[in-house]
Amino acid sequence: MSAQGAPGTFAGDMAAGMERMMRAMHAAVPTGDPDADFLAMMIPHHEGAVEMARLELVHGRDPLVRQLAEGIIASQQTEIEAMRARLGIMRHRGVAAEPEFPALGGTRGPAAR
Repeated sequence: MSAQGAPGTFAGDMAAGMERMMRAMHAAVPTGDPDADFLAMMIPHHEGAVEMARLELVHGRDPLVRQLAEGIIASQQTEIEAMRARLGIMRHRGVAAEPEFPALGGTRGPAAR
């Protein structure tokens, strides 16, 4: 058994998820547009957070940590959807996309304009 843990264990599944997240982040082809590049890398980063939280729900037992994991899943999924939508708008209209839905307020309230 590796130091990272066997598949099907928390450690093994966490290590595999982190590896997938890092591969996806590095697979984003830089465009030269910092905003689009940021979004393209942050989407898999947030997807990795969702996977980590899901693994907590599968393996974890502490009710407060499980509650935190549920909140992470909900907030990160909302932010992933907003980032994907905004990236789509930016790619369709170019870098000078007008501020329009979706505003990337996420769970912290509306974004400053």
